[in-house]
Amino acid sequence: MQGSTQGFVPERLDDRDQLTSGDPGGMLRAVAGSAAQVRTGHRAAVEAGIERLRGRPRAVVVTGVGASALAGDLMAAVVGNGAPLPIVTVRSYRLPGWVGANDLVIAVSSSGNTEETLAAATEAVRRGSELLVVCAPGSPLEAVARQAGALFVPVAASGQPRANLWLLAMPLIAAADALGLTRTDTELVENVARVLEDLAHRCRPASESFINPGKSLAMELAETVPMVWGSSELTAVAARRLADQLAENAKYPALYGELPEVNHNQLVALDGPLAERDIFADTAGRTLRLVVMRDVDEHPQVTRRREASVRMAGERDVPVTELAPEGVHPLERVASLVALGDFASAYLALGYGIDPTPVRAITELKSRLSH
Repeated sequence: MQGSTQGFVPERLDDRDQLTSGDPGGMLRAVAGSAAQVRTGHRAAVEAGIERLRGRPRAVVVTGVGASALAGDLMAAVVGNGAPLPIVTVRSYRLPGWVGANDLVIAVSSSGNTEETLAAATEAVRRGSELLVVCAPGSPLEAVARQAGALFVPVAASGQPRANLWLLAMPLIAAADALGLTRTDTELVENVARVLEDLAHRCRPASESFINPGKSLAMELAETVPMVWGSSELTAVAARRLADQLAENAKYPALYGELPEVNHNQLVALDGPLAERDIFADTAGRTLRLVVMRDVDEHPQVTRRREASVRMAGERDVPVTELAPEGVHPLERVASLVALGDFASAYLALGYGIDPTPVRAITELKSRLSH
């Protein structure tokens, strides 16, 4: 289904028939299955023998793109600032020059056929790094792992890679546990799954817009240019995920960043043309919207900056959406924000009459590069 010339139509979000026909690829259903992915992804890592990673590398380097790379960001954010070693995500073909035999490289790919990840994993083998591979079984990336005698975690991903985030991320969280960087037991996995199940219930298509947080957020984002800020490393990952999902699901642009950095650049957009509203204009143009994802684990000065930034936006009549995570553990908190954003991005697409599943521009680019 192509975008409608009518623009965003809120009534579509409460029309069950339109939600069903407008989402033939089942993106809403995929998001609702996140809890099952949490359980399956963690179980796959345990069954693959993730505990064999015991020891302490000099650094952990996660290589991947898209949702696979975000899995690395999630790992680093959940471990937090107390990590005794660096956790770095590489979103390209090449590993940093310092990566060597004392480092653990984790190659992540939903399909196991991602060219950037294959190149980086092969390079890791040449350099003698310890390698952990998370990908689809029977893929070229699994072959790299087998040839190198590396630990391999098979994940049976389906559909679009972005819809398999938790299937890809949980083996990395389990790896962090094996390395003694964080604690992930069965109780935590179940708690995270329950947070996602609760959000899936509240964001289900049958739940009407005025009580459905996913639909409500989509309606707030519609006809705006979102500027999404996280107030901690954890919520900054969720902010990036929301911006990425808006692009892929709704084909909709957004900025993202982390406080305090955004106070030194993006904040100035509050004084720009997208922050201005002409109440006498015949048609309303798209205006800026500030979306702030706050966290309980904020630096005190970041809290002051966040509060001041929200006040400044309000004084300039820039609409503000503030989102707070649910749960106690960092993994629960980030999961709640990611899930909310995933639902909102899919509902935004459907409100515009756009099928959230296809990524035609990415498919076209791959086709052009293959010639």
